[in-house]
Amino acid sequence: MHELRFGLTAPAPCSYLDAQQEQLVFLLPEQPVSAALYQQLLELNFRRSGEQVYTPHCPACRACESVRINPAAFNGSRSQRRLLNKAQRIGWQYKLSAGASTDYFPLFAAYISHKHADGSMYPPEQAQLDAMLSCSWLKVRYLEQYYQQQLVAVTIVDETTEAYSAVYTFFHPDVCALSPGILAILYLLQCARQDQKNWLYLGYQINACQKMAYKAAFLPQQRFIQGQWHSFG
Repeated sequence: MHELRFGLTAPAPCSYLDAQQEQLVFLLPEQPVSAALYQQLLELNFRRSGEQVYTPHCPACRACESVRINPAAFNGSRSQRRLLNKAQRIGWQYKLSAGASTDYFPLFAAYISHKHADGSMYPPEQAQLDAMLSCSWLKVRYLEQYYQQQLVAVTIVDETTEAYSAVYTFFHPDVCALSPGILAILYLLQCARQDQKNWLYLGYQINACQKMAYKAAFLPQQRFIQGQWHSFG
């Protein structure tokens, strides 16, 4: 990895843990970035948001642990297999493509308004979604889920030669009970295995944050803790 220059954001209230302050280390703009470099940064606890690459560097907290799964080693729990079977029985469909097939904003807006009306992403804006949907130096794919011929969920997925990385999932409130976020991960693991990827990255796990608890159920997995990957399950 060539020499890189990073910046540090000012402290701000944490979006996930009350009474905590967050700071981010981010790759300074106007530096050459590529999918190969991003793969190296993924392995060091970094993530992408729009064109920016960042990692948490909070003054008094190390709760954010990047999660990755080896698709060849993953079998799925009994409940996960039941969910996949249920989705298949009711005609649930998936499509992983290299381009957005429709306007995702109405679905995105419905999701943010329902799930995150008390968060920093409310009210939803087209610019928020646009920043996640594309990246000039990276291949971005789109996992669409359909129920009764209607688009009900979208997962934005980064691709490198070695991995898929799930960036963000949003879905229609009417299908919450069918757990489209979990179905997205299960399907992406199948795709990653088929495409011979070494890892599927799920973003950060915070043990004290209930909204992220579902990630811990995908076993075996690795988490980046204090500068090293540790295996669980």
